[in-house]
Amino acid sequence: MTGPVRIADLGGARAIILHRPHVVVAALTRQLQAVGLRVDAVWPELPAEALAADFIFFDADMGFDEQFPWDRGAAPMPLIALIGSEAPGRVEWALATGANAQILKPVGDSGVYSALLIARHGFEARQALAAEAADLRRRLGERQTVVRAVIQLIDTTGSEEAAYAALRAMAMEARIGLEEAAARVLSRGPVPSPRTKGGAA
Repeated sequence: MTGPVRIADLGGARAIILHRPHVVVAALTRQLQAVGLRVDAVWPELPAEALAADFIFFDADMGFDEQFPWDRGAAPMPLIALIGSEAPGRVEWALATGANAQILKPVGDSGVYSALLIARHGFEARQALAAEAADLRRRLGERQTVVRAVIQLIDTTGSEEAAYAALRAMAMEARIGLEEAAARVLSRGPVPSPRTKGGAA
């Protein structure tokens, strides 16, 4: 059984509304200020200080990629799409930008608070998944480094088991991790085996 959902305190957070001058902006601003957010409305481009915003609301009907100073889908804060037209192309574009929540136009007197919480939750979940994927890629890379180092050591130790034991001994002696020891083995290059060192007998 899950516990109660923690209600986020949004007081003092900053929201930027990327939308052309419209009654939508006024309605949205009222709701955001009512829950304690600081609000700025801009169009057609986000200013540099937008990178420090906590939330960005954007016009999904007239928006375009060049409005955002980051790669598509890589926003550093939660995005909330303001959708008037449900044309498939416009909805797909809003999703591709990385929208974490949406509000349908015309904007009424409610719905903003829940959109803020949903957007924040979705953004944090996406960030957690990205960090987990990056960690998995790093660990896979480290394992591949160990395998390559063991293969390189086989020439001097004679077997995979002996090569792995030599790598572990190296790591313990230097008081470093197995992956770092493997990286050191690879950085120094292949070591001539006793069979080839000094030429043929």
